[in-house]
Amino acid sequence: MATHAPATTAVPIERTARSAVRVLIIGSLLVKAGGFSWDFLAYYVGDGTNGTGHGTTAAGAALTAFGIGWCLGQASAGALTDRLGQRTALVALMILSAAACLALAVATSLPALLAVAVCLGLTMEAHRPAVSAAINEAIPTEAGRTRAQTWTYFASNVGIAVCGGAGGYLAHHHGYRTLFVVNAVVCLAFALIARRTLAPKPPTTDAPRVTYRQVWGDPTLRWITLVAVCSMVCAWGLVSVLPLLMTSDGLPATSFGVAMVANTVAVLALTPPLMRLLVGRGDTVRFPFVPVLAIGSAFLGLGITIAAFQHTVLGYAIAAAVLVPGEVFYSVAVGAYISTAAPPGATGRYQAVISGATALASLPPLGIALALEAGGRPLVAALLAASAALAVVACLPLARSLRARTTRPDTGS
Repeated sequence: MATHAPATTAVPIERTARSAVRVLIIGSLLVKAGGFSWDFLAYYVGDGTNGTGHGTTAAGAALTAFGIGWCLGQASAGALTDRLGQRTALVALMILSAAACLALAVATSLPALLAVAVCLGLTMEAHRPAVSAAINEAIPTEAGRTRAQTWTYFASNVGIAVCGGAGGYLAHHHGYRTLFVVNAVVCLAFALIARRTLAPKPPTTDAPRVTYRQVWGDPTLRWITLVAVCSMVCAWGLVSVLPLLMTSDGLPATSFGVAMVANTVAVLALTPPLMRLLVGRGDTVRFPFVPVLAIGSAFLGLGITIAAFQHTVLGYAIAAAVLVPGEVFYSVAVGAYISTAAPPGATGRYQAVISGATALASLPPLGIALALEAGGRPLVAALLAASAALAVVACLPLARSLRARTTRPDTGS
């Protein structure tokens, strides 16, 4: 705390903290833009070279294994962030991520690829709890924290889309394994950035230690987690379901890159005006976040349902662009929730639960692959639309639990 520091140091300290947040947001963009191991895992397993062409079902299995690791990794990342501090947790997890990327570059058999997929999942989104904790500590206003959280999602979305476009080109000309080595280098670079940017955790703190059991005692967190899982099943389709559909159409990895570029253009064009509309420039957000979350979920369902019926590069590109308003609405709503709901000492765990919902949403690709073979695209579309509809409906009890919540949950008891 700054209670023992001279008053004249408050502004420089705050500016330094805000600068660290900006650096971490940029770092989030870079680690996503270089996240080739995550985004091209399905293509590498299903349609790769050097003995890794194991088919669509195997690609779905690899994505499911990845999702299992992701679920486990988010819980660990949140706990490590709250317990060890943002810097130590982020550096360690990024080094482990680099090791997993290098392992993917040498794995060829399906069992080895599935094992590596789990390891990749363990470190996926490992930076999010640390970045969210830094935002909540550095920015005092609700709207300011929401804007910063939204810019983090914006940076991640841009990074994912850039990854698809650049990765498709590099994979075509230099092979998948070059992508994975580059991914490892990016992870190590982000670890170095975190090491130089973030301050170590103070040796003592007045904040009570918070457990996941206490965090889950918040009913609003339980409901928003359900909404997040169902919404992210649709959003995750951009980098999981879309490759499965495009592979079934015989389209190459470069076509997937085109769809991701379309998503990038839409993200760049729509995020700033939509964020100004939803958040504004004041100290409080303009709209309650639950209706915003419901609208975002509906848009995500619409976009991925459209994708299920496409067979051309243009059609997939349009569907990828339609997803973007949903991504922005969702990110603003979740950012508003994280910025106001997480008690001191629990931001990492709250963010980890929300990110873990995204991880859970990455598990269905194996089922989508089986549905594609069993019932064709209409069955895939019906399943994805049902997921979005459930997310919208779950916003009703979420709103009720928020109205009933007059104080923050007592996570310190």
